[in-house]
Parts: sequence; structure tokens; C-alpha cells
Amino acid sequence: MILFAVIDIVGSIPIIIDLRNKVGHIQSEKASVVAALIMVAFLFIGEEILNLIGIDVNSFAVAGSFILFFLAIEMILGITLYKDDAPETASIVPLAFPLIAGAGTLTSILSLRAEYHVENIAAGIIINIIFVYIVLKSSKKLSRILGQSGLAVIRKVFGVILLAIAVKLFSANVTGLF
Repeated sequence: MILFAVIDIVGSIPIIIDLRNKVGHIQSEKASVVAALIMVAFLFIGEEILNLIGIDVNSFAVAGSFILFFLAIEMILGITLYKDDAPETASIVPLAFPLIAGAGTLTSILSLRAEYHVENIAAGIIINIIFVYIVLKSSKKLSRILGQSGLAVIRKVFGVILLAIAVKLFSANVTGLF
């Protein structure tokens, strides 16, 4: 359930639909598999990778909170802070990483590893990825059902939730930096 809240694929529906409108096609299978591989790899070797490059978990979490913060600001205010060349397809970037398997998700996986067995976390990752795949695959249908006003409401509500997650991630980890 913690991963479900952090991945927040339901709250990402407006972003996914915007991506689909920009690029025309979302590679649901590829995005789901790559996100699952990133999360499972991070479950087993994430802390070692961070230590290898000299980054502690708290710094990674605070950096992730900034990313989540700016994504939330974009959702709430309806502005675009990050501008990039329009991708031809949306699969690995920005769907698999950083939308699904972003800094908040990866930090949560490291935190969960201290409390739960690896097998349970891996099962949670698989269950979440199945749900992510279903949402990605049905994004066109969800767009028709929700309409523009429904998407706007979901974007604002989940933007505030994402902002709260960013603040919580920041406040929980900023003291560990000092």
C-alpha cells in the first residue's frame, strides 16, 4: 500500500493522458517492464549504488522531494516548468523513470527494506506494476470517461496529494543531512 501511494498512478492519469496526446502512443508494456526492473534492481543494489557515487539515502530522498514538489506545482497551477524536446514515444522516459519509478518510489523501497522482508517488497512491486500496466493500457478510455473537467479535478486533487508527499519526504529526510 505504501508503494501504491508513492507511485500514485491514479494521480498520474492526467500526466499520462497529456503524454498520450503529445506523442500519440504510450508503450505500456515497455514502460511497465522497465519500471519494474528499475524498482527490483534498486531493491537489491540501490543503497550500494548510492554509496558508490557518494550519495546518502537522505540526500537522495531530499532531491526526490524537490522533483515531486515541482511536478505537484505543475499539476496544481497548470504550468510547465520542465521543457524538453517532444519525445517520439513515451515509455522509458518520462513514464518508467521518473513518473513510475522515481526518486520517491526508489527512496520508499530503500526505507521499506529496513522494515519488511525482500520477498514482500518484491511482491508489492509486482502487484503495483500490474496495476500500473492496466492504467497505462486503458488511459485512452479513461480520458474519454473523465473528460476535460474530470481530468482537471483529478490533476488538482492529486497535485495537492503529491505536494504533501513531497513535503513529508523532505521533512523526514532533511534533518538527516545535518
